[in-house]
Amino acid sequence: MNHGLPNVGHDAIVGMLRELTAQLEAPLDAAGLRVRAISYPVRHRLMVPAHDGRHRLYLGTGGPGHPDPRLNTQDRGEAEIREDPSWEPALWELFDAVLADESAALYGVCHTFGLLCRWSRVAEPVLRGAEQGGKRSGVGTDALTPQALAHPWFARLARELASPGRLAVLESRYYDLVPARDFPEGTTAIAYAESEAGSRAVTMVEFARDGGVPRIFAVNNHPEIGAADRVAALLDAMLASGTISSEVYAARSEILPMLREERSAERLRVGRAVFSDLARLRLERLIAAA
Repeated sequence: MNHGLPNVGHDAIVGMLRELTAQLEAPLDAAGLRVRAISYPVRHRLMVPAHDGRHRLYLGTGGPGHPDPRLNTQDRGEAEIREDPSWEPALWELFDAVLADESAALYGVCHTFGLLCRWSRVAEPVLRGAEQGGKRSGVGTDALTPQALAHPWFARLARELASPGRLAVLESRYYDLVPARDFPEGTTAIAYAESEAGSRAVTMVEFARDGGVPRIFAVNNHPEIGAADRVAALLDAMLASGTISSEVYAARSEILPMLREERSAERLRVGRAVFSDLARLRLERLIAAA
């Protein structure tokens, strides 16, 4: 979903998959399987994967612009870009197909969260105005819903945190996703933003469940951005390969002190629970079912 722009989150997800594959080397070898990661440039090259049996685990990245591509008509930096919206119907078909296939899973962050909210009609994007401080960036706090505290997966996470109902998350967003109505059957609000008094911005939603584990789930933050040293290594590699310029490298590196200091242990634990642990469990189940 990065629309061809440099995206540390994408490379972080690829790195996460490499680590998970290494951890699962023994069961993969025993089953005669391997994990292959394929990146689809959906927004700028209109390449949407078909759910035809080739893929079983989908991971959606962050990216620039409004979550409704029809509203991205001007080049105004990350808040709004210029794009062709013709990919959206095919993406909706993919979401429909994954929902219908209980053997498939989809986990997303940031921009993918906004798209899933629009597809499911659980919430609509609202630009963060000056009264809300504009773009939300940094380590913030999400509040778990009562449904989340009763959820087998998230209740376990809540018990491991100093404040059971509050999560440290890494935020970077211009748009809040605000529910316009009650959540439809089968979807569950997991967390809301706690950054402003009375905020109605939903930040974590489960769209489908497999037993006690989220099967389609996304968050409006960045759990894929891990420890500061890992991000620094990614930035170094991207600069060396020419993926990013020195200007982008310097701008992205400004986040490193914050990643080292602000509630880092809690943020990393939350990040694993809402993203990498879900991906690992799904891989384990796919291996076992092969």
